[in-house]
This record gives sequence, C-alpha cells and structure tokens, in this order.
Amino acid sequence: MGLGGFGMWEMIFIFLVVLLLFGAKKLPEIGSSLGKGIREFKSSVREIEHEFKAPDRQIHRSSPPPPPADQDDADGGDGGDG
Repeated sequence: MGLGGFGMWEMIFIFLVVLLLFGAKKLPEIGSSLGKGIREFKSSVREIEHEFKAPDRQIHRSSPPPPPADQDDADGGDGGDG
C-alpha cells in the first residue's frame, strides 16, 4: 500500500486522469498553486500554534484594580441579626 491506502497502479491511474483533464501545460501551474496553498496552510497552522504556546500576556491597566469587598458586605449586609 502506498500513500493513503492507494497503491502504485491507483496513483498512476489518477495521474493519467488528471493529465487527460487538464493537459500537460496546466500540470506545472496546478502543482505550483497546490504547493503554494499547502505552504500557506502550514504557515497559518504554525502561527496559531505559536499563539497558543506563547506565555499569557498580562493586561496593562491604567489604574489599579479595585480593592476586594469586605466579608461583612458579602453576606447580604444584614449585620448578622437574624
């Protein structure tokens, strides 16, 4: 078995069909554009992987965050009377 489950004869048959459909003059152009597309796809995948692997960037704030709320205020503010 060859590439993706295709044997040598299947690959030759596919090549001949493509040759008949597009002609010999178009094959280099098709191969070139296919290679360019694959390179662009791999480049995009690498960029996305780099973004996920990059350390988390901190958000720069212009003012400090507000102080945390007191525990007394967090329970509903009834003062514990009841």
